[in-house]
Formats: sequence, C-alpha cells, structure tokens
Amino acid sequence: MSAEIEELLKRYQNYPNVVGIIVLDPFAIPIKTTMDYTLTVHYAALISTLTFKAAKMVTNLDSSNELVNLRMRTLNHEVIVVPSESYIIIVIQKPGT
Repeated sequence: MSAEIEELLKRYQNYPNVVGIIVLDPFAIPIKTTMDYTLTVHYAALISTLTFKAAKMVTNLDSSNELVNLRMRTLNHEVIVVPSESYIIIVIQKPGT
C-alpha cells in the first residue's frame, strides 16, 4: 500500500466523528479497513456501484468533467467517497451537530 494511502488513513482517523474508513482497489475489493469485515464488504459492494453510476452520469452530462468526490448524508451517518484511478476511499462519519 502506498504511503499516500497510509497518510490519508492516519489523517482521517484523527477526526472526532469518523466511524470507519475503507480503501478499495479499482475492482471494489477492500484493501484496508477500520471496520468489521461484513460491514466493509457490504459498503464496498454498494458504494462501488453507486460511485460507478455517479461517475458515468457526470461524464454523460459533460464529457469534459469527472467525478471528484461524492458526499451523502442520512440521519445517522455521512458517507464521503473519493474515487481515483488506483483506489476508492470511503469515509463514514457521524454528522456534526
């Protein structure tokens, strides 16, 4: 795993509201996680599909544009997705008050 990913993990883990961090490879296979394995696989499957569809939608709307990040908020959690060519980072946190 690259030093860049390790540095991102350390930085995100220090935020007070972070519940978990998942790093996926381009094939949506978890590389690194701070969460339970079953929950990690569940998030990986759902978020990778959503990220792929969101990226396709952005490209279809404007072919010169690309998806940089995706942020979703529910009553219980906020999910931040940062896709790149070599990995996808998923950060799950409690919404700030």
